[in-house]
Amino acid sequence: MLDLLSRREFLTSAAVGAAAASARHIPYPMRPPRALPPPSRWAAKPVAVASANGLRAVQKAFDLLMQGADTLDAVIEGVKIQELDPNDDSVGYGGLPNADGVVQLDASCMHGPTKRAGAVGALEGIKTPSEVAKLVLKYTNHIFLVGEGAKRFALQYGFKEEDLLTEHAREVWLHWRANLNPNDDYLDVPEGEHMTARPTGTINCDAVTPQGDLSSVTTTSGLAFKIPGRVGDSPLIGAGQYTDNDIGAAGSTGRGESNIKVCGGFLTVEHMRRGMKPTDACLETLKRVVKATETRLLDERGRPRFSLQFYAVNKRGEFGAASLYPGRFAAHDGTEAKLMDTAYLYERPAASR
Repeated sequence: MLDLLSRREFLTSAAVGAAAASARHIPYPMRPPRALPPPSRWAAKPVAVASANGLRAVQKAFDLLMQGADTLDAVIEGVKIQELDPNDDSVGYGGLPNADGVVQLDASCMHGPTKRAGAVGALEGIKTPSEVAKLVLKYTNHIFLVGEGAKRFALQYGFKEEDLLTEHAREVWLHWRANLNPNDDYLDVPEGEHMTARPTGTINCDAVTPQGDLSSVTTTSGLAFKIPGRVGDSPLIGAGQYTDNDIGAAGSTGRGESNIKVCGGFLTVEHMRRGMKPTDACLETLKRVVKATETRLLDERGRPRFSLQFYAVNKRGEFGAASLYPGRFAAHDGTEAKLMDTAYLYERPAASR
């Protein structure tokens, strides 16, 4: 039996080593892919978790983890799928613009093994802000670059400046602007074609490798039709995401202003530090959010009129997610990429505001 087990472990390690070659296309890798130890020596159950729009992201991230890629490289290659997808109007290329019709992107990331972080805010003309955030982390002594400086930094590393406003996003913005004020110079869009809400959207992805190393990334185009220059929680270390390689990683999607006030990514990891399971840690952070919410954002029953979700994974590979109202999240736990139900505080959502 021991000889058989050793042979199995050898074959597994050899297969992973061969697969690692396919991961070498990662641009600006944190480190080259390397063969995994045999499963009997794994320190953690490898896992990737993400927001509900991250089904492809967790599949990609998990595949890279199993090819020996670095944990941060894995999650960023995962979220780049959404950043490059023009049909996702909440992230990257195709994201809905600000009030002036300009797409401004935010992202941040943390790398557990090196205890480093990087972020960009109000970045224009670059499709993959998550990758630029990684370069800030890897190549500078800074953490946060914003606006024109962030764009110049990206261009210096070979990124191409492009028009991020797709025809779909432009049409949505024009419809919003036409209905903004009945006394302006624009004609109202006919009923049935107007925007009924201000869309928000983001993707967060967190992962742990078989060696127990963690990373997190969050990227977004932010609140649709926001005041130009507005930055939400996504690029803020400790709010949009946070990683402690000794404990776990966590991130968020939803109303950024409400998350910023409680430093939700950091707080969720701290709950796990005190022994909470990932799902319970996310729920506890949401309770803090509710307590910190001003009255104008609560309904008559004291429930938030907005959405907010947290996702978390600990160093052992346990994971979970929670939201204010019933929701879904994506996860790959070694079986398959799948959508799962979040834990939640309230049964039905209140009207948004």
